[in-house]
Amino acid sequence: MFNKKSSIIIILIILLASISTINAADNNWPMFQQNIFHNGFVEETSNHIANTWTYNIESPIKSTPAIQDGIAYVISSNGILKAINIEDGSCKWSDDLGTNIIASPVIQDNILYIGGEDGYMYAYNIDNQGVTWKFKTSKPIESTAFLTNDSIYFGSNNGHVYKLNIDNGEKIKEYNLTGKITSSPIIINDTLYVGSTDNKIYSINTETGEQNWAYTTGDEVKSSPAISNNTLIIGSSDGTLYALNITDGNIIWKFDTGNKIISSPTIEEYNNNVYIGSDSGSLYCLDLRDGTLKWEYETGNKIQSTPAIFDNNIVLTSNNGQAYILNKFSGNENLSFNPGSYLFNSPITASPVIYGESLIIAGQDGYVYALNDLKLEAPITPLNLYTIITLIVTILLIALGVKYIKTKTKNK
Repeated sequence: MFNKKSSIIIILIILLASISTINAADNNWPMFQQNIFHNGFVEETSNHIANTWTYNIESPIKSTPAIQDGIAYVISSNGILKAINIEDGSCKWSDDLGTNIIASPVIQDNILYIGGEDGYMYAYNIDNQGVTWKFKTSKPIESTAFLTNDSIYFGSNNGHVYKLNIDNGEKIKEYNLTGKITSSPIIINDTLYVGSTDNKIYSINTETGEQNWAYTTGDEVKSSPAISNNTLIIGSSDGTLYALNITDGNIIWKFDTGNKIISSPTIEEYNNNVYIGSDSGSLYCLDLRDGTLKWEYETGNKIQSTPAIFDNNIVLTSNNGQAYILNKFSGNENLSFNPGSYLFNSPITASPVIYGESLIIAGQDGYVYALNDLKLEAPITPLNLYTIITLIVTILLIALGVKYIKTKTKNK
């Protein structure tokens, strides 16, 4: 029989275990921009060990990883899915999805959802490494899925947005828009918000399929929306970031970056900040309330990924092949990570993801990199070593060349 003291101890242990489980779940990065509002923000750190490491997936990575319970699920552009332990960079298992992948995976419970260029949306069981169901559309899927408890929403290049039963993949609804839907939809209060390459931003009633409103921009909308209170923020290839009223689609403010916006906005409500990258090569920090520019950070090349926030920092990646950790208030640089050492740089278009003190970067060089975001530590990469070897060999060749020329001159 348990006495009163033993019962209290057992209850405390159960409560502590529950809190640990909740914290672990809160710190997962299971979907594009971390949460259903696409805010890309982690409030608390998990208690895992943050080591620096590199892992070669041996094919370009354009898809943003998803993280659940200390495992990063990374998919290469040729469809190779890897489950990588964030603590040490070891690969738990690998599978071939059999199609090219641009969209990013989304995880709920033990199922990973991913769209492919073969036009299928796949529900993949990460416990037994097998496809649970798949749903066929008529064109490639580049749109990252949005999940609710019982439904999955995603766009297709055929101009349609689909709503499926999350358990069996049966179609519940099909919303017929125009253009290509590469934007990732958001669903708030039975309303779907999404951009299209027909230059429009749509608000659709998910129950009736009727259009609430459509806002026309000056070019394609490949950016995905983020929402704060009653404001929807989204970019357009016309170079403008738009803030719209979600009720009627009326413009609240707009900001011109001077070049295409493929990147999606990240919102931090606490400080009324919205962050957006542009093909201008800059990351902009704007006032969420009126679009006033607070600061700008230039990378010198396109920013097509979406930034992520942790603590007092914001992380971004650029097509120049580098990742940056900036102070989110001032834009001052805290760390610049250059895995290719300039000689071997490849674009980084996948968005950065955060798990506690680990910052995960995936690049088109085929590597996954883990940095310690608290200590601002980065790994020595294989491409760094190749650069050092290349420079040493170049110096030796130059020295031998100079010596040869001097010897020849002396013998004349």
